[in-house]
Amino acid sequence: GWVALGIPIGALVVGLSLEWVELVVIAIAGGVLLAIAIGYVIGRTMYRIELDLAYTRVVVGERALGRIEIHSASPRPLMPATIEVPVGSAVASFHLPRMQPRDVHEDVFAIPTSRRAVLQVGPVRSVKGDPLGLLRRQVRWTEPVELFVHPRTVQLDETAPGLIRDLEGITTRDLTNSDIAFHALRDYVAGDDRRYIHWKSSARTGQLMVRQFEQTRRSVLALGLSTNPDDYGDPDELETAISVLGSLGLQAIRDEMDLVVRTSRRSLPATNGKRLLDGLSGVASSPRHDRLVGLAAEIGREHAGASVVMLHVGRGVDVATVRRATALLPAQARILVFQAVTGAKARVQPLGTATLAQLPSVAELPRIVRAVSEL
Repeated sequence: GWVALGIPIGALVVGLSLEWVELVVIAIAGGVLLAIAIGYVIGRTMYRIELDLAYTRVVVGERALGRIEIHSASPRPLMPATIEVPVGSAVASFHLPRMQPRDVHEDVFAIPTSRRAVLQVGPVRSVKGDPLGLLRRQVRWTEPVELFVHPRTVQLDETAPGLIRDLEGITTRDLTNSDIAFHALRDYVAGDDRRYIHWKSSARTGQLMVRQFEQTRRSVLALGLSTNPDDYGDPDELETAISVLGSLGLQAIRDEMDLVVRTSRRSLPATNGKRLLDGLSGVASSPRHDRLVGLAAEIGREHAGASVVMLHVGRGVDVATVRRATALLPAQARILVFQAVTGAKARVQPLGTATLAQLPSVAELPRIVRAVSEL
């Protein structure tokens, strides 16, 4: 369009100054073409368009369908047009025929979900243009809708009981008058809760004795995911690691555990399963992100009270690196490292105070979890 505008103007100026008739003819022809193109795009289009997704959350590989319903809101017939629906970085186009007043046109389109992602569907826009493609006019009719393509996950039946050392929480050195972990007996002081009087000791000593407890904290599960591509052999290993983390996180939420999720770049919301999977849908890798050791240092600093820490990496991490990473985690925590290795055999091996579990796909996770629980 800009070229078609510039050439006639340039040809007209040069043709008149040099009295070059052919250039003047070219300028006139270009002006006529632009005038015809303008005739195609002018005029008000009046539509009422509805964009509807069957589901806004699907699992990788599931069918995702969208529907657009176009109503003619003009009292006069509307010329044919093109309807475009951006889907992520792609654009779906539909031909809209000539519509009479109150006509309704409907189109259904499929959205590819072969990869985990957060896709922005829309906004729906109508496009009018001339046959030569010189001019193009877009009108936006709807707001965009987000489609979350969740990673694949598997159901785990006995994750938390088998992986947490103390279901009652972590015992601390802080003393309290009421808790679970018994510490010692002391003399009764006015105001103490009489429910904690130890009557046998009181009868033996001749004075009231009350129980004193060590304060315990609720068990916290920290899940860490490296998003540096150097920690993985190929992109599929990262997808496997994300699926493993999602499966473990969902089970922890079902078991009503305190859960924190940390990637090499940021923390992910984990208050419920939907928010966790939504966050995992948008996880992307980058060479600028921390590798496993840096991730472990962040978890050790931010979640020093974690009772169980699970790290997720790929074949790009060797045993020595795993040892350095686990040394930075809380001393009281039980540490498991899940290593996604495409084509490898599923196995579990002790690694000092930690456990290294190697698995080729998320389908092997239930068997790996049972093996870890038996250690």
